[in-house]
Amino acid sequence: MRTKMLVQALAVTFLLPVLEKTMAAEPIAYKADPAHSYVGFAIRHFLTDVNGRFTQFDGAIKYDPQNPSASSVQFTVQAASINTQVEDRDKHLRSPDFFDAQKFPTLSFTSTSVSAKDPKNIEVTGNLTIHGVTKQVTVPATYLGSLKTQMGERAGFKASFTINRMDYGVAWNRAIEGGGAMLGDDVTVTVNLEAPRLQAAAPAPK
Repeated sequence: MRTKMLVQALAVTFLLPVLEKTMAAEPIAYKADPAHSYVGFAIRHFLTDVNGRFTQFDGAIKYDPQNPSASSVQFTVQAASINTQVEDRDKHLRSPDFFDAQKFPTLSFTSTSVSAKDPKNIEVTGNLTIHGVTKQVTVPATYLGSLKTQMGERAGFKASFTINRMDYGVAWNRAIEGGGAMLGDDVTVTVNLEAPRLQAAAPAPK
């Protein structure tokens, strides 16, 4: 009996620091790779959707698949990088009628909390700022996993959500004959991210 208790005591002595270290592990840090990622949107134009994207953005993700609530997201998009493949339309979208990119050069999202629905699907709540207006939104997102590649370890994330552009003061529209408006109010945002893992900083010399 005493031998069994001694073994248990030794196990606790040696394993407890390991468990504490595991539980206190920092979330893994990733940085979005714009060359292999996509930030886009769709809005109704008359009857069908018109799609566009932003080509310049920066995203920092800290993710812990074992403890998603410790995760965080910080994302910034350059408004002037909007691209719908029609230059005149893009100029209009950059103008004060829409994003007013000169006055409000960035769109941003900063998470305030993360909760897990299951091991892969999470909900990220945070502050979304567009056109100088900040609103709290909850974004459903999916962690696609990670891989070790010839370019280092990379993780994948995707998200899709809908906002009302009127909430952010992006209100330009034009009435159409017979009633209704040229543009819809709802905008569907789609984000597909490939993100390399950032190397942890070397400990400072003692």
